Amino acid sequence: MSATATQPSPSATCCSPISDAPLSEADAGSLAHTYAALADPVRLRLLSLIAASGERCSCDLTDPLGKSQPTVSHHTKVLVEAGLIVGEKRGRWTYWRVAPSRVDVVARLLDA
Repeated sequence: MSATATQPSPSATCCSPISDAPLSEADAGSLAHTYAALADPVRLRLLSLIAASGERCSCDLTDPLGKSQPTVSHHTKVLVEAGLIVGEKRGRWTYWRVAPSRVDVVARLLDA
């Protein structure tokens, strides 16, 4: 009995499209802005802390990150500008959560 396996042709393996269409200029800009916001280990950790807890007070972010409140505020601002998190002011503190419209994106990014 001959053991002939059907293999994809080399061109099918290396050249199969992985997306439906190239990014538009606007989509490329938006995606680059998101990746730039995540290109810092502190912001990645900050986002993962918020995502893992559902909601997190600013007051509870300095110790796990080992950063000062002004530094945490800077990093949360960058994540807000990228549309990844939203905050709700309660008294003197802000409570952060993943932006509802970006939950799936953030889950995929942090699942790497």
